[in-house]
This record gives sequence, structure tokens and C-alpha cells, in this order.
Amino acid sequence: MLELIKAFFFGIVEGITEWLPISSTGHMILLNEFIKLDVSEEFYRMFEVVIQLGAIFAVVVLFWDQFFPFGKPSSAADRDKGGWMKWVRTDKIVLWCKILVACIPAAVIGLLFNEQFEAMFYNYPTVAMALIVFGVAFLFIENRNAHRRPRIGALEDLDYKTVFLIGIFQLIAAIFPGTSRSGATIVGALLLGVSRTVAAEFTFFLAIPVMFGASLLKILQFGLSFTSAELAILFIGMVTAFLSSMIVIRFLMGYIKKHDFKVFGYYRIVLGLLVLLYAFIQ
Repeated sequence: MLELIKAFFFGIVEGITEWLPISSTGHMILLNEFIKLDVSEEFYRMFEVVIQLGAIFAVVVLFWDQFFPFGKPSSAADRDKGGWMKWVRTDKIVLWCKILVACIPAAVIGLLFNEQFEAMFYNYPTVAMALIVFGVAFLFIENRNAHRRPRIGALEDLDYKTVFLIGIFQLIAAIFPGTSRSGATIVGALLLGVSRTVAAEFTFFLAIPVMFGASLLKILQFGLSFTSAELAILFIGMVTAFLSSMIVIRFLMGYIKKHDFKVFGYYRIVLGLLVLLYAFIQ
């Protein structure tokens, strides 16, 4: 029962920090120091990745109509198609093509060098510096963009060059833990002239193939020989990650319509300094 309660807290932290640009990895590392799950190292490494599936299902539920490529015709061009093709939503197919293009850098480099990156950079100093550097980046970019009109104000206006460059920023997060996948892609998008709302939405959609792929890889590496206790821990973590993600995503989309990302920049800097202090004390 105690381990299930711990899994509950891990799921909440995952659901909150996965979508806010404050680094889920950094928070999970700290949480594991204070509320350590009594499981094998191999299971924990799988667990902290696979509970992201709960967070992903929240995106699927909340944004289903915005990216699902089949359904009632949504444009005049689709309505003019004959037969079953009119139920294929062309604009959503194009959106998925852009999402897959943005996934290329992290998919290629991440698959080839994931273990090397973990061995080299999965430590307190790297996490802390990534938190601080991208916190400063948020403050710099928001100040720079304060009096600029976004170049891209809708998802359909994203071009392939822009989404590929956003994918490069996602790769930075894949290499350096503490960067935050959502933080890196949002910073990249803002830097490229994308509006806050579009940057956040595209980050959510981009997470779907990335997290599904990462979770599948971790499960295959771990194997399917779960004990009943391990299954229960994984289930609780995923469910709580899903529920907390539903709340956080709604909050974030409402928040950025009226505010900028500076508060997350300040939070990252403070957290990074605390991580450095903790590492020094240790």
C-alpha cells in the first residue's frame, strides 16, 4: 500500500511537470531522492518513462478533434471529394506529416545514442544547469518578443522548415535532462516567431509519437514479466498522471492566453539553484 501511495505522488508530479515547461525529469529525480520507490533499478527506469503514457492520453482526450485525421469533412475541399475520401481530413493529415518531420532529429539521434547520453548527462549538475539556462532563455525570449507580433498564429501556418527546427530544440531536451521537452520546444517555437498558443499546442501533439515510442522502447527493454505489485504501481502512476495532466493542460492553455512564460523561467532558475545546492550538500 505504501508503494501505491508513492506511485500516486509520482503520477501527480509527472502529470504536472510534463506539460508545464519546468522539466519533468528534474522533478522526478528530486522526488525519487525523497520518496524512493522500493523497486528494482530496472523497473524504476522503465516506470518513470512509461507513466508518461497517462499524460499522453490526456492530450488525446482533450485535443482529439484537432488532430484525428478521420471524421466529418471540415473544409470545402474535403466535402467535394467523392466516396470515403471525403471522410479523410486533409488538414489533419498535413499536421501529422509536420509532427513526424519534427520528430526526426530526436528519433534518429535519440535511438542511436540514448544510453550514452544517459551515462554522460544524467546527473545533478547537468539537470541544474539545463534548468537555469532554459529559464534564462524564457526570460530573454519573452522580453525580446514583448513588442513583436508572432509570425505564425495558427497550426496550419506552420511550415516544414519551422517544425524541423522545433524538432532540433526537442533533440536538445533528449540529450540534456532537466531541459524539459516541452520547455525546449516552446522556447524554440517562440524564437522562430510562433505564438504562445500554437507553440504549446504543437508541443502537446509532438509529444504523442515521441512518448509512445520512448515508452514502447522502455517496455521492450524491461520485458513483459511484471509482478502484480509492479503492475499495480505502474497503473496507479499512469492514472494519476492522466488525471493531473487533464487539469494542468487546461490551466496552461487558459494561462498563456493572458500571460507570458516568464514565471516558468523564474521557477526554473530557482529550482536549478536548489538542485545545485542539494548536489553540493550531498
